[in-house]
Amino acid sequence: MWRKVTATSFSSLKSSIFFKRLHLQQATKHNAASASAVSRFATVAPLQEKDGRCPFITFVLGGPGSGKGTQCIKIVETFGFKHLSAGDLLRREMVSNSEYGSMILNTIKEGRIVPSEVTVKLILKEMESSDNHKFLIDGFPRSEENRIAFEKISGAEPDVVLFFDCPEDVMVKRVLSRNQGRIDDNIDTIKKRLKVFEALNLPVIDYYAKKGKVHRINAVGTVDEIFEQVRPVFKACEQKALNRS
Repeated sequence: MWRKVTATSFSSLKSSIFFKRLHLQQATKHNAASASAVSRFATVAPLQEKDGRCPFITFVLGGPGSGKGTQCIKIVETFGFKHLSAGDLLRREMVSNSEYGSMILNTIKEGRIVPSEVTVKLILKEMESSDNHKFLIDGFPRSEENRIAFEKISGAEPDVVLFFDCPEDVMVKRVLSRNQGRIDDNIDTIKKRLKVFEALNLPVIDYYAKKGKVHRINAVGTVDEIFEQVRPVFKACEQKALNRS
């Protein structure tokens, strides 16, 4: 049966349509601005050799509390790598007052994910400006979309993928015990972050494992005990480099 449209309901309908159109216009403008920024970020040349050497790229992956950040410090000290944290690069760009920083800040405020191309561009910018040719890329790629964007834009794949494999209860305990002032460091949010990591990051690990690039590190134990599993990975890489030269 048809319902009679009263003046009140017609007014409500017009109001609803108006706000839907307004929301769509605002979303379209924001998406256009983001797309414009992304396109400028994406116009980066693939990685080039420096001084006759190709960049040596290591992806460092692991859930929150897996200890990968601590191990990155040890790798830098021992093997002379340049450490690049995707999260740190995004946070630094956000406070830089650049047009890209504003876009990143607004994207995060709205609860959306920063476009992969933006993060890749920030990483490549740091790599290109560095005198080093050995890089630890910490916390990236977080998903298959990230991985595909990195390989497409950079024209490169990682030489090594370190995966710090750690039981959930250990990671939760570590995150709760650290005092970094993070408001999301409570049991419920930590477990949610771990589930997101498992859903998005493990397919990346599986992809590179099939290519024989993943070195799975048992991330339980002291810092030095864990590093003793990491050390042979880079020792072997150094030996290969010497054999080629």
